[in-house]
Amino acid sequence: MREIQFREALREAMSEEMRRDPLVYLMGEEVAEYNGAYKVSQGMLDEFGAERVIDTPIAELGFAGIGVGSAMNGLRPIIEFMTFNFSLVAIDQVINSAAKVMSMSGGQYSCPIVFRGPTGNAGMLSSQHSQNFENWFANTPGLKVVVPSNPYDAKGLLKSAIRDNDPVIFMESELMYGDKGQVPEEEYLIPIGQANVVREGNDVTIVSFGKIMKVALAAADELAKNGVSAEVIDLRSVRPIDYATIISSVKKTNRCVIVEEAWPLAAISSELTYNIQRNAFDYLDAPVIRVNSMDLPLPYAPTLIEAILPNVKRTLQAVESVMYKK
Repeated sequence: MREIQFREALREAMSEEMRRDPLVYLMGEEVAEYNGAYKVSQGMLDEFGAERVIDTPIAELGFAGIGVGSAMNGLRPIIEFMTFNFSLVAIDQVINSAAKVMSMSGGQYSCPIVFRGPTGNAGMLSSQHSQNFENWFANTPGLKVVVPSNPYDAKGLLKSAIRDNDPVIFMESELMYGDKGQVPEEEYLIPIGQANVVREGNDVTIVSFGKIMKVALAAADELAKNGVSAEVIDLRSVRPIDYATIISSVKKTNRCVIVEEAWPLAAISSELTYNIQRNAFDYLDAPVIRVNSMDLPLPYAPTLIEAILPNVKRTLQAVESVMYKK
């Protein structure tokens, strides 16, 4: 086992799958000559050539459509968006073509495509480059939506996504690309739709995913100092959602806090809250509390960003509330 960066884990996943299957290719802005905007695809052009690592114009709708068409015709494209904020330009191809072609063709066509790139806040990028769309895409039948939180999961989940016969939205974070973690040298896959109990506990369940797992784990560390045992669950994917693991945990701890970067209305945490009350209501000793970003566009100033996004302080306050410690 060696320690590598998040970006290196993604690169290994793509490179291994491209060596395994000649139908897999990578396409997006700056993925080839520039080695990727975040250096995720560094060196891949040299290994696989310009026919399989393809630079595109700044035209997300165009190259997303090319990817969808090629997937319908038997290839397995990986389409990189420089940020999922830019995926809105291409969302017609994602929602109205990739997600629906299997159903609309009566199973005659599949669309084995991966749309990947960073999501959410990455520092002082202001309102138009700091948004979370996991819940938007997860609201679409026909799509799978994966949001890894660490290098190990990133590699195993991306390999599964590339091999999947359905379109997969694979969401990363600019703030995680340099994160390091233990990743095996031998091949492994992580099934899409299987949550991970990162930390076992008995007093409260904390659920999160993506880079906000750092907030959840930091809060659990602080709680432990005060004798509170938090069970922390990493969803890994938000469509499909592993409801069983969450319900099982809530039945044990009797309390739940969900920490999510997206805005509160119609968020993944909204769906989880409904599902918990539907399937574990009699086990709850307190209402489920959500910790989301505040309901407004993200500003530029670092102090305001800190106040608006989910953080350890707000998570601890939520845990105190469900444990009636205020």
